[in-house]
Order: sequence, then structure tokens, then C-alpha cells
Amino acid sequence: MISDKMTEGLNRQINNELYSAYLYLSMESYAVSLGLNGVANWLRIQVQEEMSHAAKFIDYINQQSSRIALKGINEPPKDFTSAIDIFEKTVAHEKGVTKKINELVDLAKKDNDHATVTFLQWFVTEQVEEEATATEILQKLKLVGTDGNGLLMIDSQLATRVFTPPTQTQA
Repeated sequence: MISDKMTEGLNRQINNELYSAYLYLSMESYAVSLGLNGVANWLRIQVQEEMSHAAKFIDYINQQSSRIALKGINEPPKDFTSAIDIFEKTVAHEKGVTKKINELVDLAKKDNDHATVTFLQWFVTEQVEEEATATEILQKLKLVGTDGNGLLMIDSQLATRVFTPPTQTQA
């Protein structure tokens, strides 16, 4: 069984993951309003990933015979200025999530909670990928700047993204 403090931290992270899904839904809506359906697709896949992350935390807490304590989810911003703005905010958000995951790892280590350290390692690795992917897209968007053809090419590439649920061995 995990400590009460660890349970509280993991429950906060469920809320963080659900907020991330809300944020990406809001960004998706903005992208659709611009006619950037590829960007919108990328963000919808991001929503699915965040929901699957929340589910992983829920399952882990339940496996540890602890209790889920769902909280209200803050309203995400709804106003963005461009695809570049969306991805600048995405990179900043994912860096914040990485910090929160690292804090949970620190707490688990302090508690000598080896099972939770092992569980969280998947998220540590996932955050490296999340930050790198969003940063790469941002760099490409900045490279094309206001060139509509370049933006449409990137949008077309982002339309190919598909959601792949994590397998049991990735849990």
C-alpha cells in the first residue's frame, strides 16, 4: 500500500492529466476554427493520450488499495493567436507536467516506495517524448513562419497521427 501523501500526489496527477486533456481539446477547437484540421487531429490524439495517462494513474491507485479522489478541473484558455502559439503553449505545458512527474518520483524515492518509482518511470520516459515531439513541431512552424504553403504542409503531416494505446507492458 502507498502512503497517504503519495496517494494525494497521484490523485493530483490524475487531475493534471485531465486538465491536459481539456487544454488540448480547447486548442483543437481553435485549430479547427483556422481550418488546420491536421493540427486539430494531432491535438485530438493528444487528448486521447492524456485520458489514457489519467486511467493509468487511476488503475495504479486502485491496485495499491488506495482511493481515488477526483477534483474539479480548471477551465483551460480558449483564446490562441496561431498554430505557433498553440505549440509554444504545448511545450510550456509539457515541461510543467514533466516537473510534476519528477516531483512524484522524488516523493516516491523519499518514501522508499520502489513500486511507485517503477510505475512512474514510464511517465518519465513518456515526458521526454512529449516534450521532444512538441518542440520539433514548434521548430518547424517557426521555420515556415507566415508561409501558408509551409503551414499547410506541416498541417498535412500532423493529420497522419493516430492514437496507439499503451500496451500492458508499457503500463
